[in-house]
Amino acid sequence: MFGDLFEEDYSSVSNDHYGKGKKLKTKALEPPAPREFTNLSGIRNQGGTCYLNSLLQTLHFTPEFREALFSLGPEELGSLEDKDKPDAKVRIIPLQLQRLFAQLLLLDQEAASTTDLTDSFGWTSDEEMRQHDVQELNRILFSALETSLVGTSGHDLINRLYHGTIVNQIVCKECKNVSEKQEDFLDLTVAVRNVSGLEDALWNMYVEEEVFDYDNLYHCGTCDRLVKAAKEDKSNPDVNLEDLQNEEIDDPLMILKAVLLQEESNLIPVDQLGQKLLKKIGISWNKKYRKQYGPLRKFLQLHSQIFLLSSDESTVSLLKDCSLQTESDIRRNDQQLLKTLTSEPPGLNDRPSCPHWFDVNDSQVQPIKEEDIEQQFQGKESAYMLFYRKSQLQRPPEARANPRYRVPCHLLNEMDAANIELQIKRAECDSTNNNFELHLHLGPYYHFFNGALHPVVSQTESMWDLTFDKRKTLGDLRQSIFQLLEFWEGDMVLSVAKFVPAGLHVYQRLDGDHLTLCEIEIADGEDIFVWNGVEVGGIQIPAGSDCEPLLLNVLYPATSSEEEQCQQLIDSPYVFPSNAEIGSVFTACAIPDGVILVNSAESVGEESWTTIPKEDLKKTFREQGLRNGSSILIQDSNDGNSLLTKRGKWITSVNEVDWLQVKNLCQLDSEEEQVKISATLNTVVFDIRIKAIKELKLMKELAEDSCLRPIDRDGKLLCPVPDNYTLKEAELKMGSSLGLCPGKAPTSSQLFLFFTVGSDVQPGTEMEIIVEETISVRDCLKVMLEKSGLSGDAWHLRKMDWCYEAGEALWEEDAALKELMLSSGDTLLLIEGKLPPLGFLKVPIWWYQPRGPLHHWKSHQDQTNCTFSQGGVWRANSIQDAPSDAHAEVSLRYLGDVEISEDATLGELKSQVSLPPAARTLLVIWLLPAMTLPSFSEFSIPSPAFLRAWTVESRRPGRLLRVHYQRLREYKLGQRTEICLEPLQKEENLGPQHVLLRTQMRLPGKRAYALPVDLVWDTARGWTAGSLRHRVADFYSLPVEKIEIAKYLPEKFEWLPVPSWNQQITKRKKKKKQDNLQGAPYHLKDGDTIGIKNLLVEDDDDFSTVRDDIGREKQKAFALGRKKRQEALRVRSSDVPSGAEMPPRPRGPEASLSIHVGSFR
Repeated sequence: MFGDLFEEDYSSVSNDHYGKGKKLKTKALEPPAPREFTNLSGIRNQGGTCYLNSLLQTLHFTPEFREALFSLGPEELGSLEDKDKPDAKVRIIPLQLQRLFAQLLLLDQEAASTTDLTDSFGWTSDEEMRQHDVQELNRILFSALETSLVGTSGHDLINRLYHGTIVNQIVCKECKNVSEKQEDFLDLTVAVRNVSGLEDALWNMYVEEEVFDYDNLYHCGTCDRLVKAAKEDKSNPDVNLEDLQNEEIDDPLMILKAVLLQEESNLIPVDQLGQKLLKKIGISWNKKYRKQYGPLRKFLQLHSQIFLLSSDESTVSLLKDCSLQTESDIRRNDQQLLKTLTSEPPGLNDRPSCPHWFDVNDSQVQPIKEEDIEQQFQGKESAYMLFYRKSQLQRPPEARANPRYRVPCHLLNEMDAANIELQIKRAECDSTNNNFELHLHLGPYYHFFNGALHPVVSQTESMWDLTFDKRKTLGDLRQSIFQLLEFWEGDMVLSVAKFVPAGLHVYQRLDGDHLTLCEIEIADGEDIFVWNGVEVGGIQIPAGSDCEPLLLNVLYPATSSEEEQCQQLIDSPYVFPSNAEIGSVFTACAIPDGVILVNSAESVGEESWTTIPKEDLKKTFREQGLRNGSSILIQDSNDGNSLLTKRGKWITSVNEVDWLQVKNLCQLDSEEEQVKISATLNTVVFDIRIKAIKELKLMKELAEDSCLRPIDRDGKLLCPVPDNYTLKEAELKMGSSLGLCPGKAPTSSQLFLFFTVGSDVQPGTEMEIIVEETISVRDCLKVMLEKSGLSGDAWHLRKMDWCYEAGEALWEEDAALKELMLSSGDTLLLIEGKLPPLGFLKVPIWWYQPRGPLHHWKSHQDQTNCTFSQGGVWRANSIQDAPSDAHAEVSLRYLGDVEISEDATLGELKSQVSLPPAARTLLVIWLLPAMTLPSFSEFSIPSPAFLRAWTVESRRPGRLLRVHYQRLREYKLGQRTEICLEPLQKEENLGPQHVLLRTQMRLPGKRAYALPVDLVWDTARGWTAGSLRHRVADFYSLPVEKIEIAKYLPEKFEWLPVPSWNQQITKRKKKKKQDNLQGAPYHLKDGDTIGIKNLLVEDDDDFSTVRDDIGREKQKAFALGRKKRQEALRVRSSDVPSGAEMPPRPRGPEASLSIHVGSFR
């Protein structure tokens, strides 16, 4: 709660470990950890639910809320076992909240899970991974609980516990008439900056008088004129959430009496009295009372009628008569004191609670000092949301340290059974996690042969498997082996052994019988050799990593019967200790002298031999870098001819060959298609090209008219490499492939460019061109048009961006390519269409036909299902990848592109479109003269005020362009913005405060809506839910209390209800308002669809339609298919090298927070 609110806790344990059959997210046998020493349970974070955890813990620590919820039994709420039955009314949210609180109270686990609760909210994994506002969640949760508890005895739970009233009073200074207005609230917002405490903040916000005078006079109904007046608010909260601060006790006399009464002898040293006081109230005497009452000893002396100090003032006790007289009262006060000083943390029955502050941070619950809390919020940070609880509320004695108090019997039984199951699972898990397998190799069953240990009979008979507890000591293991091996006599030594290619080798000896197997780092599946520590089968065994045996392949010349060497090589395996000298090979092979060559086992396909100098023959095999599988060749030092050369093999002292592969791409006949050219990083490209021409046996004329071009993985030829570059300067790696191509490479003042026609770039279809870097964009465009066989001047150039899409256009046609930062290898796109002049916009214009009968559109209804063609035919368009829906479909008709000055106004743009061509001004230049606009006279558009302009976003209307006289430059449209025009039946001139909404009345008895009707809402009085509800009620001539409204979310096929009660009171002088439909979760804007339900004819909470159900099902199927495709892609990409970069996961749009509740009316 006081930790970092944005530091997520990813403890991934499953939602329910004890009876719901859900899979764990961690190890299958891993039960949740038990509670820590604080005896409090945290709540696991699902990825982004820290705000939810804080709110739930606060409500859980509010006993009035918790116990009121527990008082509702299954007869009112139903049972979770019946939630899937079609006719059962199960109030899932209150039931899951009850169950979560019972887990926090009674279940012995470190942290509870909220997965079942969020599932009852209707949340998906997307909501659980997003951060949201805790105040917004509090309001939505309370609203969901109110809806869920309709018709039960807890229907007024929220209103009963979390309710207050504010009375707004305005007093006339002339006639003293008082005008009052009373409003309800559930929470209050206060400004805490530059105030000393909460009382000051509340005073400034709700008590301080506000004066109406001068230019801000008040109209008094009694005086019937503008007069001076004063306004103030009076708040009357009932019970308002839980206070996170403890009640302070200001009477030190009562505290000291309580401390002394708890002492058996009623006598205590004064120093210990101060320490016990600190332990009891959490703050020392000097910090809390010294300034007011003086030192502790002086205070005791002044109250000699109660306290008795010894002669040296070192000890203190209570006077006996005082003790006898007030003991019962003092103990009662002390009990109350403890209640006040503790946060009353509920815990398990067998663990005492301790009075202390606690930092509840998701799964972790830790003690925290009061000064740490003050330090947390003394800087720029402040507590965002505080919960308060009336200090007069008393807890009954039976609730003290009793977490089972008021918990329903069925939950008590469930938690008791869950605790028993957790204990069994922990015992099983403890056994599973701490037992491991050991492989015992018995010395009497092995013999030492060829440098390593080998079984006498078989591996199965010589090795025993033993399951053992790794928390036990080495002595326990030795004793267990003694009991297993009844035949063993003498000393027993245990050593770690490992299998190597030569056999079994013994490494370090295990010592320290008092150490556990974990402390000596014995691993699961370890091989243990059991022997006497000296010999096996009468042979002394070398042990340790220094003498680890190496299995090497030794090649040496065969010897004839006349003791002469033959031309044949013998290839034989030998085993040598790692610390033996390389010269010992001569002794092992019975060869007196010679030359030793070694070949690394890492070489693949080719052998790379290196001669070992005579002075290095005394080095060990390990020092020489030999490993298992390495090869050694012994050759006569007097033999000048290599035996391997005679066998057709290549021997060289060079370990690595640097080369480049050059392919013949000159379309000339050659004996070779490709050759390898040896080179270094400092080799010049010109030398490599000349060597390639010679080895490919091509014409010498190519030396003057050819170049080398790198070939990428896909076989594409890249930009030619200048001849004067070295391989290092050209950033070419050894082993790269180059193509020998006709044509000269560009010079240092030239650019090699790729280009293609259109924005659809297909690999391998690009054309190439070499131009001077000083050439202008206009001249470069002419060269490209000429090479591609195109004509005309209605073309422009765009640079391809890193996404292989058309980027920004090259606007400055007179600028040089060098000035525009173009470089060799860049790709330019030839795009049809001339760029507009500077200061002008090229705007594609669409005609927008909303769904619904407009009388002058009737003649075109048969065209609405057609797709768009160049002739400008109607098309029906909908959200991509979403099912067709009445609220999502739009019809757009492409009219053409226009050029218009950025200084023109929106009204002038509408005028140019709506007027006949002869009346259009020079502000507009039609780019497509062959495309004629439709005759607007047949649509009867009398003036531009009968047109509404929208930007086009994602193929549908986006932002509403509302002010006629505003210049297009001020809208910041950009060069790629498209505009659609919507015809109207009457004039419209929307101002900045107007919001255009599409309203639809729900049809009674049907899951459908009437055709949409436009509604203009004036938000000058605020973006509040009440203001919108009044506007809708007035528009449809319905009582405001008899309508329900909801915003439609087409991307989710869901309806978000707008609440019917004001949740937030704000002062007029405070401009920041929290009850704002512009903010989360509604984000209301122009063009949003508002559904309206008439409660006079239909009393149902469901706003959805049949199309919504179909749309959600299709979305689920689409999401499932996408998940399967991602999994398949992940499997295919498992072979991709780790260094390869994967495209970043796109960030989704911010989603509003909502809780789905069933209907219980």
